[in-house]
Amino acid sequence: MLAVGVLAGLSVLSLLTYGYLSWDSLERGPGEAPAPLGEEPGAAVPSSQPHIVFILADDQGFRDVGYHGSEIRTPTLDKLAAEGVKLENYYVQPMCTPSRSQFITGKYQIHTGLQHSIIRPTQPNCLPLDNVTLPQKLKEVGYSTHMVGKWHLGFYRRECMPTQRGFDTFFGSLLGSGDYYTHFKCDSPGICGYDLYENDNAAWDHDNGIYSTQMYTQKVQQILASHDPRKPIFLYIAYQAVHSPLQAPGKYFEHYRSINNINRRRYAAMLACLDEAINNVTLALKKYGYYDNSIIIYSSDNGGQPMAGGSNWPLRGSKGTYWEGGIRAVGFVHSPLLKNKGSVCKELVHITDWFPTLITLAEGQIDEDIQLDGYDIWETISEGRRSPRVDILHNIDPIYTKAKNGSWAAGYGIWNTAIQSAIRVNHWKLLTGNPGYSDWVPPQAFSNMGPNRWHNERVSWSAGKTVWLFNITADPYERVDLSAKYPDVVKQLLRRLSQFNKTAVPVRYPPKDPRSNPKLNGGVWGPWFKEDEKKKSDKSRSTNKQKKNKNKKKAN
Repeated sequence: MLAVGVLAGLSVLSLLTYGYLSWDSLERGPGEAPAPLGEEPGAAVPSSQPHIVFILADDQGFRDVGYHGSEIRTPTLDKLAAEGVKLENYYVQPMCTPSRSQFITGKYQIHTGLQHSIIRPTQPNCLPLDNVTLPQKLKEVGYSTHMVGKWHLGFYRRECMPTQRGFDTFFGSLLGSGDYYTHFKCDSPGICGYDLYENDNAAWDHDNGIYSTQMYTQKVQQILASHDPRKPIFLYIAYQAVHSPLQAPGKYFEHYRSINNINRRRYAAMLACLDEAINNVTLALKKYGYYDNSIIIYSSDNGGQPMAGGSNWPLRGSKGTYWEGGIRAVGFVHSPLLKNKGSVCKELVHITDWFPTLITLAEGQIDEDIQLDGYDIWETISEGRRSPRVDILHNIDPIYTKAKNGSWAAGYGIWNTAIQSAIRVNHWKLLTGNPGYSDWVPPQAFSNMGPNRWHNERVSWSAGKTVWLFNITADPYERVDLSAKYPDVVKQLLRRLSQFNKTAVPVRYPPKDPRSNPKLNGGVWGPWFKEDEKKKSDKSRSTNKQKKNKNKKKAN
């Protein structure tokens, strides 16, 4: 399996060095000795089912964590990861919607119809309603389920909303991005609206100009304070940070004045605020008696975007691409329940794996008729066993811009290499079509107003190239293309792609609907497709069909 442990930092920055309150000191009074493990104030008799806290960062680059050598200080993430298990062969999808859909269903994009791009605000589209979600399965076994943060899985119908997909409560945004303070989002000129919800209604009462990272953390603290820790809870915290627009409270710029590149400086401040927020979430788990029976999972949803301050160095590519920089993510598990604490997992793990893993940990049942693409990887993480996963379908996107020189001939008659696709099987990774922006963007690219592309490293491929093969274990930075040297391996992976493609469902990517305009919905982004309209539409189609049949009979 891939050995990228060399990227990890050799030391963990102390929380106290950068002005963070220590977790122990906040849990006792002045002069009071630390409580023994399991006896801190607020501790309760734990349920046999663990509390599950899944924290999803937005657009955090692979390098943008202290233990990967970043100049951005992340003492909380470093401490949690060092005391838990670092996932150093961990994959997600290259964009927001795909990663979120795969996490919540345990299925590849080709099996939900969301294999192209993201769900746009004006599209009548959402995660298909016939897909069972993770919170729905957890509710079946007694969990209280709460979501705080960014949804981005569609909302055109009320049935698509988070509270209809398994969450008892929802507080956050429906769209993919928006202003961190005002919570307004313009999809295009004149198509603008408010995007902050509490359950199924616009949260106008919370429109107090509070920075979203801090506001979401306060909501999490309130949920933990009001819930009984003797009963299992699932908290899905999907922070908006560090996605653009690049905004952060002024105090977080303090340590980063020396960063000349304005985007990188703002990004660093946003990440510092996020790190502090996760510290506060951890403190709340301890204060209210959840921590000893909790599992905290941290993940980014995709790679960083260099033009918006993110860094994936030394990986190749960026967000939105199928190079490693777009799909290999920062990830770790922190829990008192882990057997091998303080370790590094280099086994293959994918974001779809959380669905079966967490349901099994929660003592739930996975229906036999649910065709999952994820695996239960808890023993891999907790005990250091081999991963049951040997391959990952990164994606097959049949409607993405076709590579001009792609052909069936280039794919040995097995696969049309004009189609954008990527797959990993054991050590090998194959890409076809147009994989996306492929530069390596080193840290010095952020030394001025750039990123300055003159600092970037490029490879000029021979004209017409539409197939790439890499041994990711030996070459994690995708510098040596082996497709010409190992044609038999290429053929094997193309056959595997073809097998996956036979199971794909049609792509769901409808045109925009003018009824989505927030002006028609009280200035708020929200469900616009009404059930009665659907019935009228169905009735109209039925009537037209009957008329056509009558006309045909008359003609006959």
